[in-house]
Amino acid sequence: MIVIQTDHFVNKTVTECFARGTKSTKINIKNYKFNIADTIASYGILRGTGELMKKSNKFFYIDHGYLSSSKRDFVGGKTNINTFDGYFRIVKNDFISIREGKFKDDRLKILNIKFENLKNNGDYIIMSEPSDALKKFFNIPNWVEDTIKRIKEFSDRKIIVHNKFSEIPLDSLLENAWAFVSLQSTAGFKSMIKGIPAHFTYPSLEKINPISNIENKTIDYEIFNNISYSQWTLREMFEGKINKYLFEE
Repeated sequence: MIVIQTDHFVNKTVTECFARGTKSTKINIKNYKFNIADTIASYGILRGTGELMKKSNKFFYIDHGYLSSSKRDFVGGKTNINTFDGYFRIVKNDFISIREGKFKDDRLKILNIKFENLKNNGDYIIMSEPSDALKKFFNIPNWVEDTIKRIKEFSDRKIIVHNKFSEIPLDSLLENAWAFVSLQSTAGFKSMIKGIPAHFTYPSLEKINPISNIENKTIDYEIFNNISYSQWTLREMFEGKINKYLFEE
């Protein structure tokens, strides 16, 4: 496997641990000559890594975890990572996904998440807008408009569009929300933890809870076991503890 590195410090930190644990070759993206036969891995979609993986048949994509990820701030249109002590998700041959199958709850218990009871009330639907970078990368420039139309097929509730730079904090909105809708936002899983159903439009996540189910108030809590087996710490990467999960069929 070839681990593609950029000059950005976050990418270099994460890929260094991944390469060390998997005993992979590291190559700076400036020096890499694409070969369709290669299995590649990298962190993030910026600085050319995402476009490389789009062309690849075999790749591992690394990004912030769905649960207990490293602390980040969203300031001035930029995302700043504060620590590297959280979890990072690793996805095989896709950018957004969780492992399929039935998993034990041992890794989930380590996170010590306090799940709130399912809330059976709420006045509005929160719709989490993807970043401009994601809309461009996935070629979904009209995601907001298209998703509003989709929601209105199944619900006449008020829709509030929210993104990571909105003035109203998400936690405040969640207090009286009926449901949460996003392409793939990690905030969707936060919503589920707080007892508010989340619905996703990205194909590999849509089956968790499709928009067509938005008035039915259901949460599949077992999906959190799958999520916990889709994400890992940098130490687990560095020590090679993830390898048997990465390479099994």
